[in-house]
Amino acid sequence: MRFQAIMRGVCAAALGLAVISSPIRALAQGGDTILKPADTQKLLPASVYYKAQSAPTQLRNSGGIKFSDGFYVLSTLVDTSGYSSDVAAKYQAYFITEVPLKFGSETLPAGIYGVGFIPGDKFIVTDVGAHDIFTVGSQTDEAIKRPTPLQVMADPGGGFRLYSGRKFVKFSR
Repeated sequence: MRFQAIMRGVCAAALGLAVISSPIRALAQGGDTILKPADTQKLLPASVYYKAQSAPTQLRNSGGIKFSDGFYVLSTLVDTSGYSSDVAAKYQAYFITEVPLKFGSETLPAGIYGVGFIPGDKFIVTDVGAHDIFTVGSQTDEAIKRPTPLQVMADPGGGFRLYSGRKFVKFSR
């Protein structure tokens, strides 16, 4: 009897420890899940094609969303050292969306894009040939406690934010 009680206690403690130590993904509005780098590394490739070159991704600097209906938005920083300075200035991350998204008044169809934060508090989206698709305003979040090179977070007003350090752009489905 005592042995069974001890074993139940050990099993309960092990289960509690497993739950506490498992990676936590933040749930956003409507059951959508914010993905951290550990989640996206299983989904993103080690290198990507853009403007006639293959460049390695920085999977440690990635993020995304898994929507409640199973569709994804994924983004990862890219090593742009092999690109010309004009391309590298506006192409900082690879952006994949399986659903149309809204960035301000602009609609981005499902697809694969290059994105970047550029001077003048702007965010630019380009196709994989480096042709500009649209540019929208970006903002700076001075209150963010731990800025990282790239992350996706829920926006308190609804939708999501794609961050590069303290700079961010809002988007929604």
